[in-house]
Amino acid sequence: MPEASGFTGRTPETHVIDFRAAEQLLAARDPRGAVKLLDRVIAAHPENTAARLLRARAFFAAAQLRPAELEFTIVLEREPDNAFAHFALARTYERSGRSDQALRHFRLAAALDPQPEYLAAARFDS
Repeated sequence: MPEASGFTGRTPETHVIDFRAAEQLLAARDPRGAVKLLDRVIAAHPENTAARLLRARAFFAAAQLRPAELEFTIVLEREPDNAFAHFALARTYERSGRSDQALRHFRLAAALDPQPEYLAAARFDS
C-alpha cells in the first residue's frame, strides 16, 4: 500500500518488536536508542504503562531527569501501588537535588514492597 494512504507499515506486532528491542538497547546501555523506539510505541499506544515505565527508565539512564520524572509520574497515576515506579521516581528526585520528595517516594516504595534496597533508601530508622 502506498504511503499516501496513511499506511506506515507499523502494526501491533512491530510495536512489540520495538518494545523488546528497546529493552535490549537499555540493557546494552543505549538509553537514547531505547527512547527512540519507545516514542513510536507510545505514540501508537499512549495507554501502555509498561512502555512508559521502560521509557522513564531510559530517560533516567540518559540523565534526562525531567522527562523521566514526567513518565514515572504518569505510571504512578495509573498504578499508584507500583513500588518500583515510586523507587525510580525517588532516585530521579534524588539526582535532581529534591531530597524531601525523594524520601517520600522511597518510603512509599518500601511500604509497598519491603525489599532490602527499598528499606535502606527509606531510612525509616533516622
